[in-house]
Amino acid sequence: MKMKRNWNERYSIADYVYGEEPNEYFKATLANLHPGKILLPADGEGRNGVYAATQGWEVEAFDQSEQAREKALQLAQRKGVRINYQVLDFQQIYDTYPKENFDAIALIFAHMPPEIKSGYFPQLPDLLKPGGHILLEGFSKNHVTYQQKNPGIGGPPDVEMMYSEELMRELFPDLEIITLSEQEISLNEGLGHNGLGSVVRYIGKKR
Repeated sequence: MKMKRNWNERYSIADYVYGEEPNEYFKATLANLHPGKILLPADGEGRNGVYAATQGWEVEAFDQSEQAREKALQLAQRKGVRINYQVLDFQQIYDTYPKENFDAIALIFAHMPPEIKSGYFPQLPDLLKPGGHILLEGFSKNHVTYQQKNPGIGGPPDVEMMYSEELMRELFPDLEIITLSEQEISLNEGLGHNGLGSVVRYIGKKR
C-alpha cells in the first residue's frame, strides 16, 4: 500500500513525470515487430501503451496507481486511440490475463522488489503466444553509481529492484535471447529520467 500511495502522489502533478513520448528503446523495438496484442505491466502514465496503440497494436496495460490510469486515458484520448488500462498489483496478473494471449509483453522501467521478479516474471512467457516476445529496458545494478552522481537520472532506491544480464537469463531461461546487453545511455524522459544512466536491454522470443 505504501508503494501505491507513493506512486499516486508522484503522478498527481499536472506534468507527465516521464513525459508523453515513448521510451526510445521501446519505440525502436516495436518498429521491428508486426503489430498484434501487447501487454504493458507498470505502464505508469501510459506513454508507451498509447504509442503502441498509435502504431496499430491492441493494448492491455496496468499499474497499481489510479492517478496513472487517469492520466494514461487522458493521453490516449488526446492521441485519438483506445487502450484497455486496469489498476492492478503485479501479483494479480495471472488471474487477470489468459495464457497464450499476447504477441508481446513490454517491461519498461518496471522495477519490482526481488520477490515479485523471482515469483512472477518467470511465468510471463505463459501469457505469450508461440513466437511472441518479451522486451525490457530497466536500470542495471551498476546504475547506483550514476544515481550518486546525478539524482535527476532517477531509478529505484534499492539496487535489488534493478537488473543484470545474469538476472535476465535466470528470469526467462526458456526464451530465445534476441538481444541482451548492459549499456550506458543518455535519458531525457520528462522530469523523472535525465542524464547518463546504466540500463539492461533485453528481447526474448518464445519458441
